[in-house]
Amino acid sequence: MGVIGTVGLPGSGKGEAASVAREMAIPVVTMGDVIRAECRRRGLDPADHHGEIAQRLREEEGPLAIAERSLPRVEEALEGSDTVLVDGLRSDAEVEHFEDRFGERFTLVAVVAPFDLRAERVGARGRDNTDRGGESLAARDERELGFGMGAAIERADVTIENEGGLESFRARVRELLEEER
Repeated sequence: MGVIGTVGLPGSGKGEAASVAREMAIPVVTMGDVIRAECRRRGLDPADHHGEIAQRLREEEGPLAIAERSLPRVEEALEGSDTVLVDGLRSDAEVEHFEDRFGERFTLVAVVAPFDLRAERVGARGRDNTDRGGESLAARDERELGFGMGAAIERADVTIENEGGLESFRARVRELLEEER
């Protein structure tokens, strides 16, 4: 049984890694779903308020708020599967929390890509909402790094550089997931 966590800045490829896991019938718990659900609970559009609510949750409930809310989903997924991928850890505190909870069964994978390439990807998928007064990618990076993401990336057990083509990235993720199963 293993829990594989992914960490990486916006547009690095974490979501694509999660897609590969799903294709391999590995359950995926997306930590951002916790934030999106909280946005809706507060009557806010997740597309416009995701970052704000992520920060607010951490301020209101502490740095482990999102990890704590995600753990029941991870535990439930482990009831029916030997491996679960947790998409989107954001801080070294969250990493420590998962390491404490799952011990040797936890593997952290950093997905990294250069800023220009990430900006291109975010723009292509319509997630750069600066035209609507939203955050720029640079501002999102700054917020994410403020949560402790840089330290989390440095702690990774495995780093996948996502600079080449989509198929080579997906093949590397598949290979890693097969090794971790």
